[in-house]
Amino acid sequence: MTQCWAPLIVVYLSIYLAATQHHRKALYPSAYRIKRETYSLLNPTFQRSVEDVNLLFEILLAGMQIQGVENTMLIPDEELASLRSVEKLEVICDDIVPKRLSDIRRLTAELAQRRQPLSQQDFERTVLTLVYTTQTLARVSNQHQRESWTDAVIQLFRAIQKDLRPS
Repeated sequence: MTQCWAPLIVVYLSIYLAATQHHRKALYPSAYRIKRETYSLLNPTFQRSVEDVNLLFEILLAGMQIQGVENTMLIPDEELASLRSVEKLEVICDDIVPKRLSDIRRLTAELAQRRQPLSQQDFERTVLTLVYTTQTLARVSNQHQRESWTDAVIQLFRAIQKDLRPS
């Protein structure tokens, strides 16, 4: 009799796991993959304190550039670039922030459908995606691409604005 229930339990558990994973769909799925052979960089977050927030602001003001396909982050200030804490920011910008317009459109569609506020990690990544998208928009010369990237910038800005509004 117990042998009869075993296949049903296996089927039920597989359906249950599939359903729960569907509801836990991540905005930034690449954040949950192990990066650079370091387990500690699984789902990395740069901002953990007020000092980190100030450092990120200083890095952005120094002219940080997030490159596209090459997946490199450039900080013109060598002193800032040499800080050990910048390693996590580099992983986030190089490996987690989406670079293709199709990925950014998928992200903006998911952000538009969200009802709850973004987590700290997702908010940070969305702001960095906005920075990357704005920098890409400045480099694009083709009018059609320019319109597409402009729409992405507007959608990301609206998502951040919506998240910052009081409920």
